[in-house]
Amino acid sequence: MIGEPDAPHGQPTASDGLHGSDGAIVAGRDVNNSSTHYVQAQQAFVLPAEAYAPIPDDAAGRGISNIEQSGLFVGRSEELSALDAAFADPGEVVVHAVHGLGGVGKSALAARWATGRSEAVRWWVTADTEAAVDAGIAALARALQPGLTGLPAELQAERALRWLADHRSRWLLVLDNVEDRADIRPLLDRVSGGRVLVTTRLASGWHRHATTIRLGVLDPADAVRLFTRVLTLHGSRNTDGVHMVCAELGHLALAVEQAAAYCAETGTSPNAYLDMLDRWPAEMFDAAAQGGDSTRTIARIWRLTLDRLTDTPLAGDLLRLLAWYAPDRIPRDLLNGVAAPPRLAAAIGQLAAYNMVTDNHDGTLSVHRLVQALARTPDPHDSHRRADDISRARDHAAGLLAAAYPDDSHNPANWPRYQALLPHTDALTTHHTPDHDTVHTAAALTQAAAYRQEQGALSPALHAHQRALTTCERVLGADHPDTLASRSNLAAAYMSVGDLGRAIPL
Repeated sequence: MIGEPDAPHGQPTASDGLHGSDGAIVAGRDVNNSSTHYVQAQQAFVLPAEAYAPIPDDAAGRGISNIEQSGLFVGRSEELSALDAAFADPGEVVVHAVHGLGGVGKSALAARWATGRSEAVRWWVTADTEAAVDAGIAALARALQPGLTGLPAELQAERALRWLADHRSRWLLVLDNVEDRADIRPLLDRVSGGRVLVTTRLASGWHRHATTIRLGVLDPADAVRLFTRVLTLHGSRNTDGVHMVCAELGHLALAVEQAAAYCAETGTSPNAYLDMLDRWPAEMFDAAAQGGDSTRTIARIWRLTLDRLTDTPLAGDLLRLLAWYAPDRIPRDLLNGVAAPPRLAAAIGQLAAYNMVTDNHDGTLSVHRLVQALARTPDPHDSHRRADDISRARDHAAGLLAAAYPDDSHNPANWPRYQALLPHTDALTTHHTPDHDTVHTAAALTQAAAYRQEQGALSPALHAHQRALTTCERVLGADHPDTLASRSNLAAAYMSVGDLGRAIPL
């Protein structure tokens, strides 16, 4: 564990004897003229004297780096410039965090930017756990001084930390995929004067540690370039439908790359992939091409993120509920009454902290369309996507919408509210078949139709009235007052378009 050393200069305390079962490091008093032995499980290793000397000042030589960049990187010129500007100032250790939704391309951006830097040491550390951070720093020590290989990892890390502290402005660390800020705090407390770039799904809580840069999805044109580059890597391929696939995937970098790799490997055309995504979404969200990283499919990243939120069960419930609305500008007050205000605010805050939702700070929320699609897709292997939970969320979303509409579509003062709710009513009724409609769905459709009829949008109004009537007849029966009212609404809509032949029988 990275922290204060137990002995001066990283040397272990001398022992009275060698005990193979315990594991011990023993050196004579004269390190330069003695051999050093590390005994573990009855096996001895002879270490060179340099193992107990500080890492030399010139250890970086002409440069040391373990950072590789993908040849598939596209776009992001503004974000790269923002990173250049963020790290331009000299001084104490400079820490910046790139945050965003899982799969948005944070690691790819960090690698592209870091490979163009001039620091003598540019080192990538997987930082999803404290143990991983320790291992990454120990690996840096071995790169700087290969003779340290036989020392325990904690002593290797200590040597690297001392070198970093003594060589300000000569190094850049990339701490990738930080899941808990506490995991990197001991490291940041020990070093100064260098550069640290953090990538993380965590959007909040960095004000004491770093400044932040939020990374969004790819520009549509860049998403198409990425898909096409992967698809045609080994020769010309049919690219019809690439734009539609990228749009359906919400231009999320990981999803675009994996979809293109799947098409390239299986010979699936983009249009055929779209059809498969529509008919078998669960399988396609969890699919990875041969040789791809099966642990980093969109479905698995979603699952890992929600696993981090298990102490806030309401967060998962909210995400499944929001999945039924349009992805952008969801009125936050739609959720009033879902839970007590403190619990509701905490759950939204947790989802925003992991970039699963975006608080637009204007009374609305946004959710990436791919996150929504996953939340609506049952998967028996994912505890966050049980079919019963998804169905309950759909019906709850309908009830909230129905209750949110004003009563009077003729009053211009109510029109902004109607306009705000219409996209979410359309999304709800598009995302499922009419046989799943409830009386709340019918009520929301009726309100939306009344406003559209008032505004002269008669064709969608007719369609909504027809669907509402069908639902009322199925759920309530032909003679229920609400069914009779729905029939009257449809008749009035037919009269509005001059179709008396259909209006009069109703």
